[in-house]
Order: sequence, then structure tokens, then C-alpha cells
Amino acid sequence: MSTTTRRLLDLTVDEHTLSLPLVWDDPADTRTIDVFAAVVTREGGETLPYLVFLQGGPGHEAPRPFHSPSGPTWLDEALAHYRVVLLDQRGTGRSTPVSDGDLARGASAVAEHLTHLRADAIVRDCEAVRAHLGVDRWSVLGQSFGGFTTLAYLSTHAESLTDVFITGGLSAVGRHPDDVYSLCYDKMRDASERYYRRFPAHRDAMRRLVDRAAAGQIVLPDGEVVSPSRLRSFGSALGADAGWQTVWSLLELDPTTNAFRHDLAAAMPYGGRNPLYFAFHESSYADGHATRWSAERVEPDDFRDDVTLFTGEHVRREWTETVPAFQPWREVTLELAEFAWPRVYDAAAIASSGATGAAAVYVNDVYVPYEFSLETSRLLPGVHLWQTSEHEHNGLRSGGVLTRLIDLARGHRIR
Repeated sequence: MSTTTRRLLDLTVDEHTLSLPLVWDDPADTRTIDVFAAVVTREGGETLPYLVFLQGGPGHEAPRPFHSPSGPTWLDEALAHYRVVLLDQRGTGRSTPVSDGDLARGASAVAEHLTHLRADAIVRDCEAVRAHLGVDRWSVLGQSFGGFTTLAYLSTHAESLTDVFITGGLSAVGRHPDDVYSLCYDKMRDASERYYRRFPAHRDAMRRLVDRAAAGQIVLPDGEVVSPSRLRSFGSALGADAGWQTVWSLLELDPTTNAFRHDLAAAMPYGGRNPLYFAFHESSYADGHATRWSAERVEPDDFRDDVTLFTGEHVRREWTETVPAFQPWREVTLELAEFAWPRVYDAAAIASSGATGAAAVYVNDVYVPYEFSLETSRLLPGVHLWQTSEHEHNGLRSGGVLTRLIDLARGHRIR
């Protein structure tokens, strides 16, 4: 256990590193990991209550507390009301991160390790950090997968929470991952068609790009020969507020240029920086199921027939053979796809949690379907729901969303 204090302009950042069990419910398993949390306080806010931020992913660390375009845009608003705890979820950032070097232990050992990095274990880590700070109760802000983790929190330790704020993270509860990915295809079909209505000439441009990919003529700077399915995934950018600009810019470029190759590499999801994001992704919807490449299995016929339809967070087994960053993780990912994940949510416990707060549900969300979010919201009558088409999935980072949620939770008129 260690603590370091830093000053960043008007912010005090107390950095805490705790050694915690890898396996929480097996005292005989003595393996440990480090869990890192930064407590951020603005001058004058030393007595404010705590808000723990749970990052999206899975597989991404918390943002760093910078007053800059690279910092979290919501942080200033949060610091007006709270001391903010930025937790690096286990396996990310400074919390014993998963990295390519781990593969030397063998695929089965790594896959087994990854089974202990789910939302339920992250909740136990949060509880350890809360106890370490001497806090009786705190609030939570969950973005995307962080919202999923908040639901897991309400399933087991609701008594530790005051208000909950969820943005794009009211996950399906009690549903099979096939249900989720099927509906996500519907969302991407709608997003694709909306895009082509605005820019009809780009449909032919996309078709030509897919032909080039099928001929092996798109090669990225890291040597990846881009497959058609991988190419189509850059349309996942349509899930962000300004993501259409990314798609438009790519479809305007000459595909033989360095600019296109580098921009395409940056636009496609599941890069190599966080291997956990690809290898572990489908587990985030596995509430008591094995995924067995769910997104691949439920692909609709029209997505097979119409190559201009973009895909979203739909991972493909073939990428473990064609993407250099994923190739070393092939055996791990294959094992995880067959793993029977235990239940992570308790609908009855969520419904009886008495949770208060507010949640933003994005009508056009291509990653966390609106319809299932509404189902889950019915378990949380004390959490005010803001349904909006003003933002896409990344609305928290676009600004203004947290302000509205805090106002809703406190019974104020929406500004």
C-alpha cells in the first residue's frame, strides 16, 4: 500500500496503490494485484463528498486529471460538487495492467487470469478503496461499461452508494449476449442508412474500398492486410457525437495514400494499446452465458449481402488471424469465448436497492441499445432518466451531460 500526493495547477491529486486479492472469494488463492486510484480535489473542495468514476471499456484505464483537451471534459463540473476518485480498473493503467508480456505464461494461464477482471471484481476493488479512504458512502459515475459495473455494484453493495450517475451504461439485465448484438446490428443498419442519406456518393466509395480490401490491397502501417470485415468496423465511429466526420474524411481520401492508411488504422476499434478490450469485450454482455462469438453468429443476412453496411462493436474471430496486435492473443480469446461466465447482475437486488441519481440514455446508441436500457431503467425507479437524441454514446465527453444529471438528481430544472 502506498500513497503519493501531487499538485497539478489548482488540483491536489492523492495517488493510492493497494495490493488486493486477484480472486476475492477464494481465501486459499493467495495471488494479488495492484489497484490504483487517484483522488482529485480542487482548491476549496477538501470537505466535499466523494464520487468514484468508472471508465468505459472493458479494458481502459481512467483518464488523467488534466485541465486540457486531453483531459476529461466532465471533470470540472464534477469537482464543483465532489472529490473525484479516478480508479484504474483491474488489468488497466497502473492496476497490474494486462499486456503482451503476460503471454509468456501461456494462453490458458492468461485466460484464467482474465476471468477475474470482470465488473463484480471491480466492485470489490471499489469497496476496498472506499474502506481505505475511510468513506462510509460515496456516489458513482459510470460511463458505458462503467455503467455496467455500477449495476453490478447495486447488485451486491448498494448500501455503499449515495447517488448513481450513469451515461450510456444501462446494460441489458438477464438477457443473452445474442439479444444485445442482434439489436446492435439493427442500430448500425440505421446509422449506416442515415449516413448514406446525407452522403449518397459515399456508398459507392465504400463498396470500392471493400473490393480493395477483398483483393488484399489495403495494408496498414503495422503490416495488417485489412479484411473486409475489419474495414467495415471503422463505421463504429458513427456511435460518437462527431463520428460521422471521421467516416466522411476517410471516404474522401485516396485509399492509396499514407494519409488514408494511417487514418484508417486510427479509426478502427480495438487497437493494440489495450489488448483486454478485444480479448475480453464480449464478456461485458455475458450475464451467465458463454459468448461463443455472439456478434459473429447473429450477423443478419443483409449485413452479409450488403458490404456497405457498417458494423460497430462486433468482434470477429478472423481478426485473431489477420490483425497483428490480436494474433498473439488468439488462443486466449478463443478460450474466453467458450468460458461460461457467471451471473454478474441480480435484478431483484437492483430493484430493491433504493438507488437514487440520474441516467442518460441515448436514443441512437449503437453500442448499448436504447430498448434494453429502458428495460433496465424500470428496475431503478429512484434514478431519474434522461432520454435524449442530442448526444451519441460519448455524450459525457462532449460536455453538459453530467450537469444535467446532477440537476435531475437534485430535483432542479434542467439547464
